[in-house]
Amino acid sequence: MITIEKLTKYYGTNRAVNNISFTINDNEILGFLGPNGAGKSTTMNMIAGYLPMSAGKVTIYGSDISKAPVAAKKNIGYLPEIPPVYPDMRVREYLSFCAGLKRIRSAERKDEIARVMKLLKIEDVQDKLIKNLSKGYKQRVGFAQALLGNPKFLILDEPTVGLDPNQVIEVRNIIKDLKKDHSVIFSSHILSEVSAVCDRVVIINKGDIKAVDTIENLEKKLGGSLTLRIKIKGDRTKASNIIELTDGVQEIVSIDAEGNDFYAFAVKLKEGAGDDTKNNIMAELIKHGIQISEIYTEKPDLEAVFVDMINRSSKNNGLLDLLDEIEPVDEPETESDEESAADEEKEDKE
Repeated sequence: MITIEKLTKYYGTNRAVNNISFTINDNEILGFLGPNGAGKSTTMNMIAGYLPMSAGKVTIYGSDISKAPVAAKKNIGYLPEIPPVYPDMRVREYLSFCAGLKRIRSAERKDEIARVMKLLKIEDVQDKLIKNLSKGYKQRVGFAQALLGNPKFLILDEPTVGLDPNQVIEVRNIIKDLKKDHSVIFSSHILSEVSAVCDRVVIINKGDIKAVDTIENLEKKLGGSLTLRIKIKGDRTKASNIIELTDGVQEIVSIDAEGNDFYAFAVKLKEGAGDDTKNNIMAELIKHGIQISEIYTEKPDLEAVFVDMINRSSKNNGLLDLLDEIEPVDEPETESDEESAADEEKEDKE
């Protein structure tokens, strides 16, 4: 098991990660979600031991990453957001170099390199310079180095960036297969991908954890509120007013212009609202001469949960977050009244 306890990171006076705690179980894939700047990569860098933490503790299978980094890192395979490849090396040469860094025995190195190249399907480029590879192949080479030595714990930060759809499916299947013998923390902006492979998710925003649970439980928690998707042709302002004033409507989440007087609305309904609200909206829009081209209710999924969590935290914490950003890490020491008086007396004598 991997445990993260009260992990905190400051950059100067800016708090990037704020006292977060969670666990990653054996043979579990944990999704790590958040908008840009939420603290995901910073957290993963600290878990990997690449970035020092300001406070907190990370334990990898019983080894504290700060106190026993060598023992802890023996269990870690790390793919950062930007693959750590050397462009002037050939693929096999680079993997051999990484195997040496990981202290894989010379007698086993050739077979281990062959294993990860086969797994990531990069055998056909093994003799090419990395700088001549496509972005997708570079990503797969970076993934291959993370798997060298068969570490028990994998940290994957955006592992499918730059891959084409077929490659994404292949890598997704690889990650699912890795669960048999590994624990994985997996960050991605592609929420459908997270839904497909992860057992649980952690949602982080502005350095704070907003949720830790299974996708199913998170969707159930949001299950009381449905989203109504409506496409209309006509007066946008009139349609918006009609929708907002209908019983059962909580808020209009977004309005997208689609050209030629067509507009798409995403409408969040109050808990318990459903078909009656939808039918009332339809009746009022038609009554006022607004053409409805599409209308349907959408049950919450991981994307809806994510948007709800982030929007809710942004609305509630705006001022507090601003105050946090300007709060110094340590309060400056202040002189006592006696010390100040003594200093003034000394200055007067001088």
